[in-house]
Amino acid sequence: MLISYNTLKKLIDFPQNPEELSALLTSTGLEVEGLNEVLSVPGGLKGLVLGKVETCEQHPNADKLKCTTVDIGQDNLLNIVCGAPNVAAGQTVIVATVGTTLYPGDGESFVIKKSKIRGEVSEGMLCAEDEIGLGKGHDGILVVNTDLPVGTPAATYFKLESDYAIEIGLTPNRADAASHFGTARDIKAVTGAPINLPDVSGFVLGNASATIDLVVEDVQGCPRFCGLEIKNVEVKESPDWLKGFLTTIGVNSINNLVDISNYICHFLGQPMHIYDADKIAGNKIIVKTPEKGTTVTTLDGVVRKLSGEDLAICDIEGPIGLAGVFGGDNSGVSNGTKNVFLEVAYFHPDRVRKTATTHSLKTDASFRYERGTDPEMPGYALKLAALMVLELSGGEVANKSFDLYPVKVPNHEVDVKFKNIDRLLGKTLPQGLIKEILQKLDIKIVEENNQGMSLSVPAYRVDVTREADVVEEILRIYGFDNIALSENLSSDYLSDFREVVPETQSLKISELLAANGFYEIQTLSIVKPSQNAVLNEEEGSQVTLLNPLTEDLSEMRNSLLFSGLQTLAYNINRRSKDLKVFEFGRVYGKKETDGNVSYFDQSKLGLWVTGNKLSESWQQKSEKVTFFDLKNEVSKIFATMRLSGLGSKESESGLFDYGIDLTLNNKVVASIGQVKASHLKFADLKQEVFYAEIDWAYVLKKYSYKVTFSEISKFPDVRRDLSLVVDKAVSFTQIKDLAMKSDKKLLKEVNVFDVYEGDKLGEGKKSYSVSFILRDTEKTLQDKVIDKTMSKLIYTFENQLGAEIRR
Repeated sequence: MLISYNTLKKLIDFPQNPEELSALLTSTGLEVEGLNEVLSVPGGLKGLVLGKVETCEQHPNADKLKCTTVDIGQDNLLNIVCGAPNVAAGQTVIVATVGTTLYPGDGESFVIKKSKIRGEVSEGMLCAEDEIGLGKGHDGILVVNTDLPVGTPAATYFKLESDYAIEIGLTPNRADAASHFGTARDIKAVTGAPINLPDVSGFVLGNASATIDLVVEDVQGCPRFCGLEIKNVEVKESPDWLKGFLTTIGVNSINNLVDISNYICHFLGQPMHIYDADKIAGNKIIVKTPEKGTTVTTLDGVVRKLSGEDLAICDIEGPIGLAGVFGGDNSGVSNGTKNVFLEVAYFHPDRVRKTATTHSLKTDASFRYERGTDPEMPGYALKLAALMVLELSGGEVANKSFDLYPVKVPNHEVDVKFKNIDRLLGKTLPQGLIKEILQKLDIKIVEENNQGMSLSVPAYRVDVTREADVVEEILRIYGFDNIALSENLSSDYLSDFREVVPETQSLKISELLAANGFYEIQTLSIVKPSQNAVLNEEEGSQVTLLNPLTEDLSEMRNSLLFSGLQTLAYNINRRSKDLKVFEFGRVYGKKETDGNVSYFDQSKLGLWVTGNKLSESWQQKSEKVTFFDLKNEVSKIFATMRLSGLGSKESESGLFDYGIDLTLNNKVVASIGQVKASHLKFADLKQEVFYAEIDWAYVLKKYSYKVTFSEISKFPDVRRDLSLVVDKAVSFTQIKDLAMKSDKKLLKEVNVFDVYEGDKLGEGKKSYSVSFILRDTEKTLQDKVIDKTMSKLIYTFENQLGAEIRR
């Protein structure tokens, strides 16, 4: 959307220059994407000044040339050779100085250079009106009569004023700002300057007899319709100021009447249409929805079939235009038009959007109507348009006008609470300031108490219908830059979100695992009794079916393990040995308390990996999957589900030869390990399998939508490594936990990159090579601080783990 700076300046008085205004508009949400100077004549007469011819003598080597000396001010006397027959001493003329580019009315531009003409030096040019683009006369140089001093820019003498086209990247929700008036409203809200709309108090009905009648049959599609006849108009070229306005905003000038309708649309944001009244059959306009298949020829000459849902402007013979989208070819203004009918209406956005989409038509009118215009604007716009028609084309106003508005379009009623304003802004604003901003935005306070306010939002603000929308309005006028960023960034909302949806989270984890090479499996919950017996030695805990289909499948599973092992065995037997699979499933059990039997089921997530990480190729050798590969996948799941503070211990599960249990709040949430050889043998598997079983129900319970973000540190990390010799019973988790407790400020990460066991260390010992990442978010770490931190860690390891530090 293009906005004329000069027009905006006349509408609202603000002190900002074009660049400053661009920054102000961007801060309100009307992002300025471009700012271009628009000159009223090519080149803007730059380099042209007033000069006085001091002397004028015959050129010694040419009969038709004169040698002149011209004073252009500041003791600057130029020698200029001129061929104009009317040049004479004492004249005030227009001088093009050396380096000036001239843009003649006809022909290409050229640059004035210092040169010799027939042996005489010429340091400029005395200009005719066609040579500077101000006319077509070329019978002599332009002689002016003025009291302005020599050296005055020619643009000042001719009162040329350049304009600036402000290109705004209008977002779809800001239909209210799709005009100069809408843009001025935002400037008013920020600066407090009043808007000076043109005065229409001089509009009165005339004495000419009205001949056009109006009927609105589809009131839902057209809640308001204003119309007026003007007789005996003259269609001609628009004045320079109107053509200049349209040029600045990128619209071609057609004639005075069409240009007026375009001006009203872009100036007020209110589309309008002007009909040739003599072409309206039966002198009657009907706003209705014609039957499907009805045709209309639009202004582009295309015959269009209506869909049966298109709102149209019709006469007694049929459609003469698509309401809010495009006028009809058989009723438009032409050079021979004498009597016109002005239409200014409010059409329902949904109806205009549907019509524009159906017929693939995007016009300036549909752009505004389908997003929502101001239902209170048509009355004012009609009067302003009528006064402009009278001024630019003459004519007589009819003695009757129309304003059919049976049901007023209501304002939006929105309740806001002060605490929610503060919470969403991230800053507590004085209530007086909040109310002042709302008043500048034309939002009325209907009721008010200590907790909040009931507001009436103008209908033209189609994007402000909720409490959060009002807060956004307050914020953009107060200024985004005036809200300081906290140390931790976070997001907030007003809506009440439903509880965590298990299906949504399952899908998210499924996509994560699939991206890491896993395949999802779905297996039966009914298993052989022998499988449950292998995994659960406690008698009576199995859930037995009352009416099983077969004796082999007569119990509900108490673990996912064998479901996956059977899938692995099936695929391995078919020579697919490198496998990664997962399953979301349920396990079942029962327990007896004081003679009462109760049944339960639990939601679990199982992961199985076996074989090689990647298939062997010329680029790399095959490498078997390990326990740590599976643990890494589980860590990704917990990170995605936003679970932190996990502890670990040696697994007590009977599923593994070795493994660990991950705990949260002293509850086991996952068990990871290498499946027991006896279980693999039972499943007829001969290769290692690593398995993880996650308590999915508990993980879902601990998931939260709330996220807190921290700014990335501007200062570098520092890494230090230690090699610790400890007892075999000491786990890396113990080392990590001790380190993080020892230093909570600078220590950010602890990682093990090598583990060694051997005779050289001594019996019952092993060595961990551990890396420590240190970072200070406020300054660069110095060696002294780093050494102090590492000494503290070494002391902790030596005293609490009995570690020997290998240096």
